[in-house]
Amino acid sequence: MPRKRSPLRRPEPARGGEAPPSGRRSHGEHREVDGNRIPPGGKPRSGGRRGQPMRHVVEAEPQKLHKMLAQAGLGSRRELEEWIIAGRVSVNGKPAHVGQRIGPQDRVKVNGRPVNLKFAPRTPRVLIYHKQEGEIVSRDDPEGRPSVFDRLPRIGGGRWVNVGRLDFNTEGLLIFTSSGELANRLMHPRYELEREYAVRVIGELQPEQEQALLDGIELEDGEAHFNTLMSRGGEGTNRWYHVTLNEGRNREVRRMFEAIGVQVSRLIRVRFGPVSLSPRLKRGMSYELPEEEVRALLKTLPK
Repeated sequence: MPRKRSPLRRPEPARGGEAPPSGRRSHGEHREVDGNRIPPGGKPRSGGRRGQPMRHVVEAEPQKLHKMLAQAGLGSRRELEEWIIAGRVSVNGKPAHVGQRIGPQDRVKVNGRPVNLKFAPRTPRVLIYHKQEGEIVSRDDPEGRPSVFDRLPRIGGGRWVNVGRLDFNTEGLLIFTSSGELANRLMHPRYELEREYAVRVIGELQPEQEQALLDGIELEDGEAHFNTLMSRGGEGTNRWYHVTLNEGRNREVRRMFEAIGVQVSRLIRVRFGPVSLSPRLKRGMSYELPEEEVRALLKTLPK
């Protein structure tokens, strides 16, 4: 059975029903989550005004103009292509051309009259990558070290956005997406998505050390604790443990073990929220989730 945090130390509930912070920081200080800088205030940017609830925005796929007009019931695609050639259709005040693609932000008129077109939402792309030890999660490195981005498939018309980071010597699950908004939902502290790590240490933890990791360790950037800690055996002097926590400060897992005098010899992230690292996905390999799996993932995320 996994050991859990002692019920004798319960943090006071935060105002407004939000989860309490795990460390002591000033209100104006930026936080680092999985290697990403989070602005003070604790809420992600939604593109709206202050005070408005965050909405999940899914981009719409640009569509061919004559296809959208046909779906609106204005005629057949061939007929509408002829209208475009004849100059009867405009986009944003300019004559349209055959093959032109439009999005929800474009203003379309036929014979000078506005046309209301409906766009189906585009499902974000999500890529799972098994990071190897000795890779950085950055596109630019002055030292020229291998980058995880060098191993990712190309994405047309955009770029992969990493959901958090893993340090140079840490292996395991990395999530990439074509949607910056989705990446923000996955890694922002407000949503407290649980991370699970497999940790190999030198020597076996004593009961008081396990309890300290669960009750809370004071680090230089605030207190940190594991939600659960489970022993997974080992060989010789090496012992494996699985730990979970709801944040991803820089080298947090390693620093927690170092604080109790234990050396981490290997660290692998095996789960991020509802996404687990498949044992079939070898190190240095990636796997793109099918669209139906992405939609299922979106349904599991907090609103």
